[in-house]
Amino acid sequence: MLGTRSELLEKIRLGEDAFLELKEVRFAGGKVRGPTQESLADELSAFANSTGGVLLLGVEDTQREVVGVPLDRLDEVERVVREACEQSARPPLAPVIERMTLPDSQGVERPILRIAVTRSLFVHQSPGGYLHRVGSSKRPIPPEHLARLFQQRSQSRLIRFDETPVVSAALDDLDDGLWRRFAPTTTSDDTATLLGKLAMAGLDENGTWRPTVAGLLMGSDHPQEFLPGAFVQAVAYQGNSVVPTAESAYQRDALDLTGPLDRQIVGACAFVRKNMRTPAFKHAAGGREDVPQFSMRAVFEAITNAVAHRDYSMAGSKVRLRIFDDRLEIFSPGMLPNTMTTESLALRQAARNEAITSLLARCPIDDATLAAHRQHIMDKRGEGVPVILAESEQLSGKRPTYRVIDQCELLLTIPAATLER
Repeated sequence: MLGTRSELLEKIRLGEDAFLELKEVRFAGGKVRGPTQESLADELSAFANSTGGVLLLGVEDTQREVVGVPLDRLDEVERVVREACEQSARPPLAPVIERMTLPDSQGVERPILRIAVTRSLFVHQSPGGYLHRVGSSKRPIPPEHLARLFQQRSQSRLIRFDETPVVSAALDDLDDGLWRRFAPTTTSDDTATLLGKLAMAGLDENGTWRPTVAGLLMGSDHPQEFLPGAFVQAVAYQGNSVVPTAESAYQRDALDLTGPLDRQIVGACAFVRKNMRTPAFKHAAGGREDVPQFSMRAVFEAITNAVAHRDYSMAGSKVRLRIFDDRLEIFSPGMLPNTMTTESLALRQAARNEAITSLLARCPIDDATLAAHRQHIMDKRGEGVPVILAESEQLSGKRPTYRVIDQCELLLTIPAATLER
C-alpha cells in the first residue's frame, strides 16, 4: 500500500484522499507539539476502521511539501506514534512504521515516517470516538453503520472469530508444509477450496479468498505479523514475586514462544521443563526419588487449554506463563465461554474456537515425552481440567485454582511441589 517512492510522490502531488493523510511534525521545548498522540490515534483508527491507509509524518498537507523530520528526532516521533497506537486506541493498533527519505522541492532528501495501517479485524475506538475515513477526512461512524461493522468484524460474537478471514493476509502467507499436514492425501479440490473446507481460509467481503484466523495460527510460521499478541510470553522468576530483590536478579529466564500454535504449546512445555526444579531425594531404606515441581502432563494440558481456548479477538493480548519457586501461573485472554464458571470447568466442556481445536485434535505432538501422554495435541474429550487438578494436587498436596480477572482474563495457578522431604 503506497510502498514505493514513486507511488508516494505521486500521491503527495495529488493530495490527501481516502488512503493518504499528510502531517507536518512540529516541535516546542524539545518535545513533539503536533500532531498530538490523540490526533494520531484518531487518524490511524479511522484508517483501520475503513479499508486501511498510509500516514506520512514530515509532509505539509496544504502545500503538499516534503519538509521532513530532523534525523535526531525520529526516535522521539516514532515513540509518540507507538504510544498513540498502544495507549490511545482500543483495541491497540499494530501499524507498520517505516523510516525513509523523500526529496523536497529542491531535491534534497528529507527523513520522514511512513505509517501503514491495514483494514483491521476489529473496530477501534480512539479519543474522538469510533471514526472512519470518508474521502480525505475522518468522520464519526453513524450508529447503524457502526452496528453493522461490529457484526461484520465478529466482535458481536455472532460468528466464530477463528473462522474470520484476515483481509490483510493472502493465501501465499500460509506455509505449504504447515497447512497441508491437515489435508487428505488425495483430493481433487483446488487449494482455496481445500483450505475453505479446513476452515483455514474464507471469502472476504469482496469475494477474495483469505486465510482465516485459524489458518494463520496453524498454517503460518509468523501468525503474529497479522495477529499481534498471538504468542506465549514465558518468564521464570527468582523467588515468589515479580518484584526484584537486592540479593538476586528477579528473572532467571524469559522467552517468547511464536509460530504455529502446536509449536507454541510444545515450546512452552519445554520452557517449564527447563526452568522447574527436579531435586532427587534418598530414602532411608535406600533408593532415590526424583520429585519435579510440576506434573508435565498437567502443564501440557494447561498450556494447551490456554492457547486453544483463549479469545483471539483481543488484539495485543497474549498468553502469559510465569514460573515462580512456589507456583506456576498461566494467564489466558478472554472470559469463560458459554455461561461457564470457574467452578464448572472440571464438569463441562465448551470450545470458543471450534476450527482451532479441530485442527489441534489432528496435530501430532512433536515431543517424545509429551507424546507418551497421547498422540495428538488435543483429544476434545474434556479431560484436560480434571487432569490438571488431580495430578497437580497429587504432586503438591494443594489444589490448583482458576480465577477470572477483570472479566477479561482467566488465571490458572498451579502450586509447586515442596522441595523438602
